Amino acid sequence: MIQRSGSAVWRGGLKDGKGTISTQSGVLDNTQYGFHTRFDDGPGTNPEELIGAAHAGCFTMALSGQLGEAGLTAKTLATTATVSLEKLAEGFAITAVHLSLVADIPGASHEAFEAAAQRAKQNCPVSKLLNASVTLDARLES
Repeated sequence: MIQRSGSAVWRGGLKDGKGTISTQSGVLDNTQYGFHTRFDDGPGTNPEELIGAAHAGCFTMALSGQLGEAGLTAKTLATTATVSLEKLAEGFAITAVHLSLVADIPGASHEAFEAAAQRAKQNCPVSKLLNASVTLDARLES
């Protein structure tokens, strides 16, 4: 089993607080996030764009694998994942992710391309995650 981790630290209230996000690899190291980066256009990142980047990367790699199984190699696969965060009656929820793909695959038929893209969408681990069980271990120190 491969395990990777990310972490977040938050200080303050929802609207006036500030947070940082870090990744195990160090690619993100105390990267700023907050209310304004999530609901406005403030500097920093937010969970939705990180989910979008993860989904785009995962799907694109999965598609490359599917193409390889079909004897095809992409010249370019460029994916954007747009994550929708909506306010519902019970609170905010991520309600959808739309994957937009532009591909240059020499020798690929439309049918082979569509089949590989659909398999990649269904089988990439991040696609599966969005329907996964979430567990929690919480400890109050004070």
